[in-house]
Amino acid sequence: MKQGNFMSLEFAALSQNEAFARIAVASFVSQLDITMDELEEIKTVVSEAVTNSIIHGYEENPEGIVRISVAMTPERIELVIEDNGKGIEDVEQAMQPLYTTKPELERSGMGFTIMENFMDSIEVVTSPGNGTKIRLSKCLSLSTAIQN
Repeated sequence: MKQGNFMSLEFAALSQNEAFARIAVASFVSQLDITMDELEEIKTVVSEAVTNSIIHGYEENPEGIVRISVAMTPERIELVIEDNGKGIEDVEQAMQPLYTTKPELERSGMGFTIMENFMDSIEVVTSPGNGTKIRLSKCLSLSTAIQN
């Protein structure tokens, strides 16, 4: 989706930047006067995807870079979160609820499940050694679309 408004940013793969990413995306999409529920869902999804990039993709290597792009129209928001980390060997397994490769870090294994539940579509493009790109889209509520 290249029509409408868009933005992109990139930042070091540091855990403290997860909050920055969430706030930056929330500030950008709030131009649409979306519902609080929609805003919270988008913030949560950004947190999950960015955390996955930092912890799993780069294994907390601060030299890694996480990129986020957001495109939006009054009816739809599309997010892309990507990294050049280690990639995912088995996407189907990684998307199973409660599956985690980092149980020692007390990871819940619910990141992809949360993303699937809060967004209308999710696409994961990855290969071992080549990073991961997660494309998420959300159609906004009818009342939000009518207001704009």
